[in-house]
Amino acid sequence: MSVIITDSGFAADTWDRGFTDLADLPANDTPCCVDVPSSADPAGLANRMAEIEMIRVDFPSSADGRGFTIARRLRLMGFTGRLRARGHVLADQYAMARRSGFDEVEIDDALAARQPEDQWLARADWKAHNYQARLRG
Repeated sequence: MSVIITDSGFAADTWDRGFTDLADLPANDTPCCVDVPSSADPAGLANRMAEIEMIRVDFPSSADGRGFTIARRLRLMGFTGRLRARGHVLADQYAMARRSGFDEVEIDDALAARQPEDQWLARADWKAHNYQARLRG
């Protein structure tokens, strides 16, 4: 099972349409939902973004920040659909996930037990905790 985290806390995963791995995308068809590994170059999705409803980016380790870069690039390329971080994202990284463009985070039940909802909610006001904006004045 997995837990979805948004600015309002924990929720069950209601997405039931499945995902297609980026490496398995058909040449002439675009699925509604794509799984993107942290090692991928999202540029290959540029001509298909209008048809994709959700992109889920993998975080194989909490020390692997490539997913944040992928999210930012997707948003700069014009992706307006749902963007989900999946895997080893920590509560301390939630604000960075939101700032880089993610709408939600998907974690497993074990991580949710180690980092309960209150730890995530403490970072849910991610716009207020932007040290770069504070430094700029």
